[in-house]
Amino acid sequence: MAFHLQPLANGLRTDHPVPGLPFVDDSHIPLNEGGEAIEAVGRNVAQGMWGRFDPERVAGGWRAFTTDPTHHGLSWAVRYHPDHGRTVLLIRGQDAADLHTEWHDGPLLFRAGGYWWDGTDWYRPGQVWDPVSEDWERRKAGAALAVTAADLLDGHAVPKRARVVKIAEFDAEAPGPENWFDHLALWAQLTRDVPDALPAEKCVVNVSSPELFGDQLVGVPEMAALGGIGASTLRAYMSRNESSVPAPQAVIGGRAMWSRPVGLDWADARRRSSEGVRAAMSAPGDTDGLSLGAESVRQRFTKDFFRSLWENPDRRKWWVLRHRNETDVRDVADDLACTVALSLDRILPLDALSMTVRYAILDDLGQALHDQDGAEVQEHELRLTPQIAKTLDWLIRHHPDTAQRTIGDTLRQIESRWNVPPRVAGEGLRGSLEMDSELDAKVLKEYLDRVLPTVQPGS
Repeated sequence: MAFHLQPLANGLRTDHPVPGLPFVDDSHIPLNEGGEAIEAVGRNVAQGMWGRFDPERVAGGWRAFTTDPTHHGLSWAVRYHPDHGRTVLLIRGQDAADLHTEWHDGPLLFRAGGYWWDGTDWYRPGQVWDPVSEDWERRKAGAALAVTAADLLDGHAVPKRARVVKIAEFDAEAPGPENWFDHLALWAQLTRDVPDALPAEKCVVNVSSPELFGDQLVGVPEMAALGGIGASTLRAYMSRNESSVPAPQAVIGGRAMWSRPVGLDWADARRRSSEGVRAAMSAPGDTDGLSLGAESVRQRFTKDFFRSLWENPDRRKWWVLRHRNETDVRDVADDLACTVALSLDRILPLDALSMTVRYAILDDLGQALHDQDGAEVQEHELRLTPQIAKTLDWLIRHHPDTAQRTIGDTLRQIESRWNVPPRVAGEGLRGSLEMDSELDAKVLKEYLDRVLPTVQPGS
């Protein structure tokens, strides 16, 4: 019989630090028969039950989950790694599919509000999307160490004061035991003679990092300031589950607390989001949320419509009796121009233009990259012809978020075809735009800093 650490979080899964909930008897789940057997416990068995198994071809091992056969509101999630052993978690049924997805391609353990371990390093919660790899950027936690079960067993715990809970008597709403280390000692005692069980020295249960120390955590006011919003706005986001506010690293005295690096990552994610990219390119003043390019279209059409409606005597007399002054006419012209500016996707086919720009850049750079004949490419060697750079610049000015996706797709293709790192190719595009863009240099830099791949320390 095997017993494993099974914290049941109020929200998603397993990211609260130990001490946690008591250990639950998992002997009725066929853990030793593999992932397919676990899947079969719940898959297509009865209404309200489900199971799934997937091999991990990159990280190794497999992952599976199943609804508990007697308590359909709970599920067992299992992650097996050939080197680091098996993790068995009891979680809420509605969270099983999410955890199964999060375990894919690397993560073996989640702690402290989404910090995760891949068997070697600890990473902060994924928040900043990388359009090149189409995945979250992996940002390592500072000076992080894995805490094992052996690290927590100091000889003072008394196994006799603990017990293993049966699934039938498990109460998800009950508070965790005050003597959790007694439960951990009981777990170590029960698994000591289990065949193939890893020793306590290799059973990772938590993370320790300076950025997670209590005196380094920030509360709602500081977190809101990092995100450039007010504390009341952040509380509203949290209550409505909006703006992708990360899970707190701890809850102290009923107050949510985050590590400062997680807060900075969240702020970076907000800057790099579609909304953030559009904000970087928004026209100054009260312009109905138009981008710089759209506002210039609006101003141009306002002049055209005003000239047509007011300066043409034959047309003016058709309606001037109802609107007798120049101000009213200018308002009408402005409304018409705004309609045009908000309909740019009808003026140009946006998806087709995005693909055209991408292929134009690839073709433009293809000959230069081909001539390298295996030599390392330098940033200054990747320059677009002015016409293509100006087309990319137009897309940035008028549709900044579409341009963000286009640049990400293009850099991914350059890496795939010619093995040029996205950072190098991205800086090549930056150099081209700096020469041929119509944007103010400061605005262009702010936009590209949000769109191009980041350079991580030590890379």
